[in-house]
Amino acid sequence: MPNSLNFNAEISSENQFIAEFSDGISLYLKREDLLHPEVSGNKFRKLKYNIFEAQKQDKETLLTFGGAYSNHIAATAAAGKLSGLKTIGIIRGEELGENLENTLVQNKTLNFAHSCGMQFSFVSRKDYRKKETLEFQQKLTEEFGEFYLVPEGCTNELAIKGCEEILSEKDKKFDFIAASAGTGGTLSGLINASADNQKILGFPALKGDFLSEEIKKYGIKDNWELILNYHFGGYAKVDSQLINFINKFKEKYQIQLDPVYTGKLVFGIFDLIKTGYFPSGSKILAIHTGGLQGIPGMNSVLKKKNLPLINY
Repeated sequence: MPNSLNFNAEISSENQFIAEFSDGISLYLKREDLLHPEVSGNKFRKLKYNIFEAQKQDKETLLTFGGAYSNHIAATAAAGKLSGLKTIGIIRGEELGENLENTLVQNKTLNFAHSCGMQFSFVSRKDYRKKETLEFQQKLTEEFGEFYLVPEGCTNELAIKGCEEILSEKDKKFDFIAASAGTGGTLSGLINASADNQKILGFPALKGDFLSEEIKKYGIKDNWELILNYHFGGYAKVDSQLINFINKFKEKYQIQLDPVYTGKLVFGIFDLIKTGYFPSGSKILAIHTGGLQGIPGMNSVLKKKNLPLINY
């Protein structure tokens, strides 16, 4: 692991040209996945000001929440280690804690977080749903002492501030900015930082339209739209069509996409171009938000289902 994490530097990611389609439509990919090898993409942006705030409050520990293959858990563990902060992960699924040694052998995400020094607390799915309640958080304080709370997915006002830094002056030439959406934090930051003539497109990884209300909490403009047809059945659900697209995209462009977020995003953009959604001459910028560390975990699931594996 790198021995530094320079949140203080002004960091701008590169835009990589992907292709020009019929009617003069062009697609570029902003390579946020290359910001840092362990704290990449939107996790770098979301954690930046939260870690600054934790340090300002003289907190020595970050506590957060996530599932067994969570990009956020892995990134928080790495960012904590590199920033000199202890980390605690409240992990959904109490069965994972029954034999931690075996879990760490089978789960690369948790193994990596553990290697960064993260302490785990495995809770039932029923209790996990209570994570935002005052009673649950008081119990965490009694168990672990003082900590700085980072919400699941790291979406709060400080995360939005960090995500507003994804776009730079050079990105104003694009007509459309497209990004995958989990909790809506990254999308809100893009909305706030966008030019008035730009349209922001969000591709939710989860089924349903509930993200609209979350985005309205933080987004200060109305130049956005959620594209709801490319979730492939819901969060972390995939099929052979999506896997084959990810593998062909990597073969053609030498860029790795993940199956939960960016794979669905880019698949959706290609499909919308094909079906005539974008006007002639549109310049599209898609945001690569990282998340690649979860691919081995997804492959283990795909293997059990006798589905194609992601070339990684």
